[in-house]
Amino acid sequence: MRSVPLRSTFGMLLLLGALVVFGAPSQGDGSGLLVPDAAPRPVAPADPAPVLAALDAATEALFERAHAGVVHIRTTAVAHNPFTRQATEYLAGEGTGFVWDEQGHVVTNYHVIRGARRAFVQLAGEDESRPARLVGFDDRHDIAVLAIEPPEGGLTPLPLGSSADLRVGQHVFAIGNPFGYDQTLTSGVISALDRVITSVAGNPIHGVIQTDAAINRGNSGGPLLDTSGRVIGMNTMIFSPTGTSLGIGFAVPVDTIDRVVPTILRTGQGPRASLGISAASDSWARRHGVEGVVVVEVAPGGPAAVAGVEPVSVDEHGAVRLGDVVVGLGGRPVRSRADLASELAGRTPGEVVDLEVLRDGRPLTLRVRLGSGE
Repeated sequence: MRSVPLRSTFGMLLLLGALVVFGAPSQGDGSGLLVPDAAPRPVAPADPAPVLAALDAATEALFERAHAGVVHIRTTAVAHNPFTRQATEYLAGEGTGFVWDEQGHVVTNYHVIRGARRAFVQLAGEDESRPARLVGFDDRHDIAVLAIEPPEGGLTPLPLGSSADLRVGQHVFAIGNPFGYDQTLTSGVISALDRVITSVAGNPIHGVIQTDAAINRGNSGGPLLDTSGRVIGMNTMIFSPTGTSLGIGFAVPVDTIDRVVPTILRTGQGPRASLGISAASDSWARRHGVEGVVVVEVAPGGPAAVAGVEPVSVDEHGAVRLGDVVVGLGGRPVRSRADLASELAGRTPGEVVDLEVLRDGRPLTLRVRLGSGE
């Protein structure tokens, strides 16, 4: 027979005793502890620090001013039953948008409405959604514009700020519809500036704002606001292996939005940045041992001409002189015409970028203000 140490036996007896003494009370136990005149405790007066009180008041006022300009977007798609040949429309996705003007234009991310059969916009304070029509989109910057019928009381366009003078550490606010919970306010700071993310079209979006304000699925297309309640960006993407917020969110800068949206309203598509050059084919460049984009022609008065880009030339003796070879744009390498097109696709007209060229084999950097290729 196995022996058991005395200290273990004693410990088991203590444990059994504890279970007996402190077991679950039977009904009616504690009747002598009741307080017949028990009542709710009074609410203690608030006495916040003046700075915190002012911050609370400012945040509440910001939400009251801005939330009417934020909308809830739902999209539908159609599924076809291969056996019955019946088509069923179903809820495909949700997102956020913000009112652009009083005429009924709403701005959101392109990926919110991409592939949708129909889109519906629900205004703040309304129970029913309004059908929306697609005006146009720019998949290179993940921006789309919808149109709705304005209500009798009118719309509340959100004021725009600028993203050119933002600073890391500034307080920001996001209003959106994460996971379908509409009119949700979150706050944080600008964590970083000038990030680069990839659009749904596979092109880089430059100048992106990084924030730790909580952004989740459903926030896409919603405004990122400064402390004055002005739109400084559009919440677009998060970095998250789990699909939920980890405090790394990205917003397309408002300066980009304010250049793209008017062009969408005029033409149905976004503006296309241009250098104003014609280039030799990649095969020609490779045959002549050149890696980069060979500038053949420069449009008179165009961005490249103003910056001093030199094209291929022929002297009086008929000798061909190789002009500038583009090898970089905005700090990113350019090895082919496709590289250059991809970099330009991620830019908008009016941006000033560094154009890196080789001239007579020597590197040279030129500052170029991009033009429009509309």
